[in-house]
Amino acid sequence: MYTRDKTRTVKVGDIELGGNNEVIIQSMTNTKTKDVKATVDQILGLEAVGCEMIRVAILDEEDALAVKEIKKQIHIPLVCDIHFNPLFAILSLQSGCDKIRLNPGNIEDEGKIREIVSLCKERNVPIRIGINGGSLNKKYERSAEAMIESAKDHLRILEDMDFHDVCLSFKSSDPFETIEAYELAANTFPYPLHLGVTEAGGLLNSTVKSSLALGKLLMEGIGNTIRISISDDPREEVRVAKKLLKACKLKKGVANVIACPTCGRIQYDMLPIVKEMEEWLETVPKDIDVAIMGCPVNGPLEAKHADIGVAGGRDCAILFKKGEIVRTVPQDEIVAVLKKEILEF
Repeated sequence: MYTRDKTRTVKVGDIELGGNNEVIIQSMTNTKTKDVKATVDQILGLEAVGCEMIRVAILDEEDALAVKEIKKQIHIPLVCDIHFNPLFAILSLQSGCDKIRLNPGNIEDEGKIREIVSLCKERNVPIRIGINGGSLNKKYERSAEAMIESAKDHLRILEDMDFHDVCLSFKSSDPFETIEAYELAANTFPYPLHLGVTEAGGLLNSTVKSSLALGKLLMEGIGNTIRISISDDPREEVRVAKKLLKACKLKKGVANVIACPTCGRIQYDMLPIVKEMEEWLETVPKDIDVAIMGCPVNGPLEAKHADIGVAGGRDCAILFKKGEIVRTVPQDEIVAVLKKEILEF
């Protein structure tokens, strides 16, 4: 069986990607990269919710040159996304990017690719070969197998130059094609894999499609870094990625919220508490199970394994720890009490 730790490792900035290392959470900015302030502000916001690597789009020379200033103001490795024009890759490398993403579907000049590889080799910067099902070279008929063959074509150039600091991705908008491509890749290549379902839609659609495809792959031991593509605030990508990795037991320092869907037994205003606590817990790097339950039936009984929890009564809740009732808390004190107990845990 394929296991994650069999891949090579590559260094991206100060992060070791691949091998036995943790699965790294990525996102991508949607600002104009040349707008340094907007881009830096967005990256810092992503860092705050747990993003560990960030990618920016390089559409022109001004974008590439802005990378140098952006790098000075952020704290995570920066990846430059290159399409069509290999000059932008060269300028991004000269500006100090930590990783280059190339799409072999739209950069075909082998001489220019070799020039990029030489500069990456000189600067110890890895390359991600990003294969997308929708942008394969026209010589291929779209399929998971064709995505593998496309990667082989591009890898031939890199390996011929004795360059092995490589990461691969095989993204499709179809979750099943995504699964097939990555399973083939895992048994074909020794390089770390960047997981993602591309063009997955808004928050709900992407969460469903990404959880289906990437959850299966992660549980098979496939994948070394992950991006959840969502047509929304990029911070949502990080939030979903964290929860998915936590559910797969691949991420530490992420709180787990246990909450019932509510029913006619509920006698207190529970749903705003769930929302506030979920948002707040994103900023608390603790491995802790927090239960917010509707009534005593679903409280200390069904959620007795929770580290800390509340279960509703009439305009109040009982506070419990590991199934043991501690005390009753008035409705307007529930959030404050939960936060205090969690911080002291």
